[in-house]
Amino acid sequence: MSSENLIEISSVSRTYVRTDENEVEALKNISLSVRKGEFLSIIGPSGCGKTTLLRLIAGLDRPEAGKITLEGREITAPGPQRGYVFQQGSLFPWLTVEKNIASGLKARGVYQEHKGDVARFIDLIGLNGFEKSYPHQISGGMAQRVAIARALINRPAALLLDEPMGALDAFTRADLQDKLLELWEKNGTTMILVTHDVDEAVYLSDRIVIMTPRPGQISEILDVGLSRPRNRGTEEFMALRGKILQKLHLASSVPQPEYVI
Repeated sequence: MSSENLIEISSVSRTYVRTDENEVEALKNISLSVRKGEFLSIIGPSGCGKTTLLRLIAGLDRPEAGKITLEGREITAPGPQRGYVFQQGSLFPWLTVEKNIASGLKARGVYQEHKGDVARFIDLIGLNGFEKSYPHQISGGMAQRVAIARALINRPAALLLDEPMGALDAFTRADLQDKLLELWEKNGTTMILVTHDVDEAVYLSDRIVIMTPRPGQISEILDVGLSRPRNRGTEEFMALRGKILQKLHLASSVPQPEYVI
């Protein structure tokens, strides 16, 4: 494994057997290297195996063929080196914001040594004043910030993000995207994002993995190559967005006009 790579996915395939005993081939012969400290997005049509791939990296599932390694060690089960953020956040409803963030530390038995980190992460995600609030008392965007902080407080080598902004409104989504970039820059954590949103992938990523319809395979890996901070209205941004849409068969060969209000 290259010293620059954190995760190596080698010839991975995954097939599921449904209740009607028919097989569904979710992933077929996936190979991918994820670099240390990069922001990688995985994009593709619904059902192409994006979340399946993320779950395999997390150790929540096992491939039938191939293997996945982190820093040279094969991933066979979940572990603190990989934080996972679900689409709905999945906060514990009976715990406050600060106790949700601390829950990972307590599960690992390291809370006493690192309890000072809880306040630091509350500050990083911009939720000072909401420490004692419960999930039902905060907005969806705030809840996702808590979920991200809960995953990052364990200092994982990689943060796995399964469409964490998919259910948010446009303004909240844009705000959380900027907060995610801020956390990525401050912590240097490798981030892998599954998303359906092409704009989101271009705005956040160093590289974008485009997957084919089922069985999921890698169609292409694109280097974004745009300087940060990024402006969604620039010609370069729009050109890359259009290129990805064409590859996903969601746009004609002629880019359509867009209006920013």
